[in-house]
Amino acid sequence: MSRSTDIDLPADGSGSLRPGGAGNVDPSIEFTPDTGHPAGAASLLRTTTAIRQRAGALLARARRGESQWFRIGSDDALEDAARTVAEVTRERYPWDTIPYHSRWRHFEAGGVDRRLQLDALLGKGIDARQRARAHIDLTLVSVLLDAGAGPTWHYTEPATGLRFTRSEGLGVACFHAFTSGLFSSDPNHPLQADAAGLRGLVTERLGDAFQVSEVNPLVGLSGRAVLLRRLGEAMSEQPETFGDDGRPAGLFDALVAPLGAASPPTAEITAHQILSLLLDTLSHIWPSANAIDSLAADGSDNVGGSGDPAFALGDCWRHSAVAGPGLTNGWMPFHKLSQWLTYSLLEPFEWAGVKVRHLDALTALPEYRNGGLLIDSGVIVPREAAFLTRRWKAGDEFIVEWRALTVALLDEIAPRVRKVLDRTEEELPLACVLEGGTWAAGRVLAQRLRNGAPPLQIESDGTVF
Repeated sequence: MSRSTDIDLPADGSGSLRPGGAGNVDPSIEFTPDTGHPAGAASLLRTTTAIRQRAGALLARARRGESQWFRIGSDDALEDAARTVAEVTRERYPWDTIPYHSRWRHFEAGGVDRRLQLDALLGKGIDARQRARAHIDLTLVSVLLDAGAGPTWHYTEPATGLRFTRSEGLGVACFHAFTSGLFSSDPNHPLQADAAGLRGLVTERLGDAFQVSEVNPLVGLSGRAVLLRRLGEAMSEQPETFGDDGRPAGLFDALVAPLGAASPPTAEITAHQILSLLLDTLSHIWPSANAIDSLAADGSDNVGGSGDPAFALGDCWRHSAVAGPGLTNGWMPFHKLSQWLTYSLLEPFEWAGVKVRHLDALTALPEYRNGGLLIDSGVIVPREAAFLTRRWKAGDEFIVEWRALTVALLDEIAPRVRKVLDRTEEELPLACVLEGGTWAAGRVLAQRLRNGAPPLQIESDGTVF
């Protein structure tokens, strides 16, 4: 059942939509913000409904043969891709339970239970809420550091001697940086991330923690450090959410504390509530200059824009064929890292006794493994072979459309994977299809075809891919 809700905005347009307000509605419920106003437009573009609707429109357009960039393969290609995903899922998870696609899988790299190690360091005398706060601090910082590492970087874990690359290496490196107190300003409480510790993070120290050198370069190192410093600044400016010390853990209290008597172990929230809070409070940490008031509704420059960080869009890009009301016209949102963070926060909330519902409100993650799977399996076909050899930027329309097609097509592949595996949607939500799954299958095909390299070359500052 849907309803339409008017969003009340301050008369002067200041402020943003806060948790518990209209920006937090379930994305399956229709609402009508004033998209002629930057705050209302930003609110709409921060929903996964907008992501799916606009991605679906670009997919329909490509299937009609109207895209200058891509053709869409046949249903047979979709079925083949689904079978590949199902096969990889069976190989990776031969038992019944498939976990969520989450940063916590990277903390398990090499078969080491690092969550158990962290809990041991935290000690037995803390309650579930305190433990959740440490888990959330680690998760948020680690996800923000989880853009593509590049083909040559690696991390060797001192205690085990295990050598990790790519996302697993970034995850393990970040785990040890966290437990060493790199992100804390309080030597007496190293197992946390706080605003002061992040604001003062020096790029060279982060590089040392990630074993970066001339012979072991990490793509976008300075961009990652800038992102963490911006996170520190953003949290210090919002004590109502992140507390006086500015900790990511404030997200837990902001979502669960208002439930009062319904606090753990009986509290319930939705996945989109987590995402809405992240986008509302942290959108302006992204280095991208994308902001809703930087362009007028007709696409012309809006020189008089306020530049209010509340209207920053982050991972949201222009595409000439994307239609939408008011100031949202021409914008294609993704919020990939914010959604990856939301997926990765599901378990810390659940471990603390909070039930997270409506997981499939979140979308597939439009990055080079999921998107690479679709290119390598012939589902997404570039119109010119040269498109696969040139270098692209995140804001190029070719990349924006490829990412949108990825979101829409993985929604079509997911039920096909469930059919092959004989699972229901409840048994295998999209969060588990991704983990089983599409991301891993993309890696398998890339390894088979190009020694692991993705099919597209994209310039990265370490904050999108």
